[in-house]
Amino acid sequence: MKINGLEGMTVGDVRSEVARGGKFVIFQYCISILIMTFRRSSSIYFIKAGEGAFGAGIGYTLTSLLLGWWGIPWGPIYTIGSVVTNLGGGKDVTQEVMASLNR
Repeated sequence: MKINGLEGMTVGDVRSEVARGGKFVIFQYCISILIMTFRRSSSIYFIKAGEGAFGAGIGYTLTSLLLGWWGIPWGPIYTIGSVVTNLGGGKDVTQEVMASLNR
């Protein structure tokens, strides 16, 4: 599994960074084609302590705003959900990723 933002980091570096407040997140996006709406998740991003997730998630947010709302009825619903999740920093999956590192 590829995780964006881990380039050059060891497992010890990651553990240290998570202890200081780093986190793993995924972003959501949706794309609609009239009556069909697809809601998907990005790959995992590592956000270091003190950094914001806005820059990493803006592309997914813009994709949803431009292409997501067209589908009826789920397009607007999924678009709003995706935008809210992304602007809130993404969905935190730190516990799941750290559990897989401990195996």
